[in-house]
This record gives sequence, C-alpha cells and structure tokens, in this order.
Amino acid sequence: MTTAIRFAGVHKRYGRRDVLSGVSLDLDQGAKLGLIGPAACGKSVLLKLLCGLEPPDRGQIEVLGKDIVGMREAELGELRKRIGMLFQNYALFDFLDVAGNVAFPLEQRGGYPDVATRVASRLRSVGLAGSEHKLTTELSGGMKKRVGIARATVADAEIVIYDEPTAGLDPVTTQKIYDLLADDHARTGATVLAVSSDVAALAQFVDEIAFLYRGHIIYRGPAATIRDAPDPLVRQFVRGDLEGPLDDGAPP
Repeated sequence: MTTAIRFAGVHKRYGRRDVLSGVSLDLDQGAKLGLIGPAACGKSVLLKLLCGLEPPDRGQIEVLGKDIVGMREAELGELRKRIGMLFQNYALFDFLDVAGNVAFPLEQRGGYPDVATRVASRLRSVGLAGSEHKLTTELSGGMKKRVGIARATVADAEIVIYDEPTAGLDPVTTQKIYDLLADDHARTGATVLAVSSDVAALAQFVDEIAFLYRGHIIYRGPAATIRDAPDPLVRQFVRGDLEGPLDDGAPP
C-alpha cells in the first residue's frame, strides 16, 4: 500500500509553547482517518503543516511521495493543487461570490470543462442550489461551511482535509454532509484526514481515529470501537467524562 501522508518526529513551537512534540503518523492512500483531541492541542496546526502553510521546527513531512520540508513555494503551490482543504474558519474570498469561491480550485488546476455546471452540481449536493451569485457576506456560518465543503471537494483532489466539517450545523445537515463526503470518497478514492469535535458523527465516516494529546499521538485505533478504546484518556474524552486527569491537551 502506498503511503500518501507521513509525519516523522514532527515538532512545532509557538513562543515558549510546544504544540507538537514529535508527532509521527502515516496514512495510506485511500484511507480515511479522523483526528480528535482537546481544544488547542494542535490539530489545526498539524493540518497547516501538512499543506505546507507553515514549516515544522523539526521532523519530516512527506505528502504524495514528496518531502515538503524546505520545499520552495512554487513547488508547494503545485502540490497543493492535489489537495482539497476545508478550513475551520471557512477562509472564503470575500471578493468572490459563492460560485467564484467554489470554482477557484478548478481554475487553479485548469482544463476542467463546463466549470459552471460542475459548481452548480456541487452546490446542489450541499444544499445550496441557486446560491451561486450570493456574496459571502450574505451567508450564515452554516452556509459558509457548506460552501467550504463544496470548494474542498469540487476538484476530486487526491488528498482531502476537513477541519471541523460539520461545526455549527444541525444534526440533519450534519448527516447529509457526512453522507456526501462518504459518497465522494467512494467515487474518488481520495485519502481523507478529518478533524472534528463531533466524535460520534466522525466515527461513522472514517475508518480509524487518532487521538492527539499533549503534543503526541497517544492512540490510534478503529473508529467503530472508539468509545471502548483501551486508553482511559481516550475513553474519557470520547464519553465526555468530566472526572479524571484529562486537561486541554496543551504541553506544559
């Protein structure tokens, strides 16, 4: 099996705080991995490192067979065309309408026929049919999230990264979104890395779940049995048990 994503001994510090302290993680091509952990434990930082948006302080990161540490921006730009990314804070362009935002990855890659039809189909699949010409300032938080999902999936990227794909959405819409993501994966075979606070919904979508705590991946196991994981910290986090040693996950 080909490895699509590989972290080896990755460290990242901000000021005096060590956010990632030797993270190692491999993800095979076509796999679906969920990443969970307490707030501010470094999940979003790990995703930024994966996309080359920030460099690690130490360690190795390989994406689609390429070592991205120290890679020039022009090379990173080409690699990012093979990655779809849903950002936690939407990261929509306010100077583009909804259609322009969703079409952006297609225009970056070039060569896609009938972009407007593809964009309309993707918006329809996330429940935003007819919203092509709305401005991002006219959208609610939930609508912005769905536009972000449409943009991340419109180009059938080889790797798709979801940072809180259903945050702020109601349970019915959450299920529809995960059904859409599952259908996309079945169709494209993309490698998926998803971060979510909704562990129950995430566990129905991904194959495995990894737990990031105090700068380390301390557990990785089947998503279907995450509530009964052998690690007591993982069980405490997943079950919402407020008693015990679990803190915010930030290294001291």
